[in-house]
Amino acid sequence: MFDRLHVETPVLGAANAIVIIGGAGGVGSIAIQLARKLTNLTVIATASRPETQAWARDLGAHHVIDHSKPIAAQVEALGIGAPGFVFSTTNSDAHLAEVATLIAPQGRFALIDDPKTLDVMLLKRKSISLHWELMFTRALFKTPDMDAQHRILNKVSELVDEGTIKTTLADDFGPINAANLKRAHALIESGRAKGKIVLSGF
Repeated sequence: MFDRLHVETPVLGAANAIVIIGGAGGVGSIAIQLARKLTNLTVIATASRPETQAWARDLGAHHVIDHSKPIAAQVEALGIGAPGFVFSTTNSDAHLAEVATLIAPQGRFALIDDPKTLDVMLLKRKSISLHWELMFTRALFKTPDMDAQHRILNKVSELVDEGTIKTTLADDFGPINAANLKRAHALIESGRAKGKIVLSGF
């Protein structure tokens, strides 16, 4: 959000707001907290079940909408205007048309998942900038700012240690083994997970 989307630099004419798609997942759960604690953005998170909607609200989302229904209409119904930022953590291809509709002209859209295809032409009319984040890019290409990921992770750990943000650990499935890996994957694939699922040790 800070490194790629530059959320601290407003989009002129846009609502000072961010939509976080997949707000109850592991990444979304941290993103909600960072946006709420470190910016003055209005945080709109998506979650589709009562328990994940409650989770997103508890983490600090100002508004929670249901990504299993048309997102753009729900954002419009909030009455705050077209958000300048959208951060998608999952199913970006399925939500792209909604993103293109809801986001303000010249807004910024970031994603972290791996859609098979992405029709970026949907973003052209509004001159939406597209920002992809892969945390290994700097290391893979040995970029001059390769230590940035180290600094980012240290900053997040400081925020956790000082209590500014809280852990998003939701389930601990015990040691790493085939059975627990299958359980974890089954939960993730079911679409019913929230926060982070942890396995540790052998």
